Amino acid sequence: MLEEALSVIGADPLIRVESFKHRKAGLIITRLPQTKTSLIAKSETAIRERIADLEGELAEVLIVDHAVVPVSAAVSKLHAKGFNPILIFGASAIVDRGDVIPAAVEQAQGEVVHLGMPVDPGNLMMFGRLEGAAVIGVPSCARSPKLNGFDWVLARIMAGLHVSGQDIMDMGAGGLLKEIPSRPTPREGREAKPQTAPKIAGIILAAGQSTRMGANKLLATIEDRPMIRMTAEALLASSAGPVLVVTGHERQRVEAALKGLNVQFIDNPAYASGLASSLKAGLAALPADADGVVVALGDMPLVAGRHVNRLIAAFSPAEHRTIIVPVHAGEHGNPVLWGRQHFEEMLSLDGDRGAKALMEKHEDQITEIAMRSDAVLADFDTPEALARLKPNP
Repeated sequence: MLEEALSVIGADPLIRVESFKHRKAGLIITRLPQTKTSLIAKSETAIRERIADLEGELAEVLIVDHAVVPVSAAVSKLHAKGFNPILIFGASAIVDRGDVIPAAVEQAQGEVVHLGMPVDPGNLMMFGRLEGAAVIGVPSCARSPKLNGFDWVLARIMAGLHVSGQDIMDMGAGGLLKEIPSRPTPREGREAKPQTAPKIAGIILAAGQSTRMGANKLLATIEDRPMIRMTAEALLASSAGPVLVVTGHERQRVEAALKGLNVQFIDNPAYASGLASSLKAGLAALPADADGVVVALGDMPLVAGRHVNRLIAAFSPAEHRTIIVPVHAGEHGNPVLWGRQHFEEMLSLDGDRGAKALMEKHEDQITEIAMRSDAVLADFDTPEALARLKPNP
């Protein structure tokens, strides 16, 4: 057995020690109109302390708008000064390669080497290069001093080591995953359940009276389909499930408009009291194993399944990402994904208001996801708005 092990190892050493290289790092922090100054300061402090702990210096910090052109220009500026690594702390999470930060790296003539990381916290990290310099999209969990996957990559870069996509993927083995109830580890006992992805349900609020429209807007025909059917089909096209539709006003007609779709109907007899009653009716009917829920409005038919999936991809209780909000042109939109830990407070709401009031209370749990489409802002409350409705590509 020893001879076989030695033959596998070959001549390469199993362990080696590298010293830190006293590198100078550059930091870019992006902002949206609603980004608070305190959050920017917290991001800078967290990175400055990390770099210092690795015997480096945070030599320059640039604060720019969360858009491709300013971020790309900032990357080029820091690279021209010889900083390595270049770190980008985004106001919005990196979910796919089309997002602002990966797109900006490529516009600066850099390369996105690897997107994502099988380590929690730290899974929404981006690793890239620009002519030999490491360019890292920092996950939001790095605002906390607690160890996360980003730290393992940063340490290697500060020691002058090459990091590949395979290196990042390999970090998913060996116990780096954070222990949370939905991902128990083997040492918790033989009865531990296998690791699973979070289960996200969907709720469509479709009980309103459409008072500003003068008629039930959810039944208005768009491209030969009722508005509410377009909304439901979009949510069903996402990975959210089950999908619950809360009805009230003209319940039978709304249910008829959704005939044949795989949705569950929840009747809200108290719909006239306001939006909160419908939200609570939907939450009360969710399955017990739902880790979170996407709350969608019935009058937003331009939202597509891909938009919902971007929200779900960013959800991570382990990284304190439990309220996932779509953003377009600096404005919050809908639908919003809420983690189970907020359900109890949501059930205490009343009147004609949703759960937005809870966002201010739990702003540290919010992750904003930039959307290229304005579909997440487009609802239709009046006949004039409905007349202008044109589905987005």
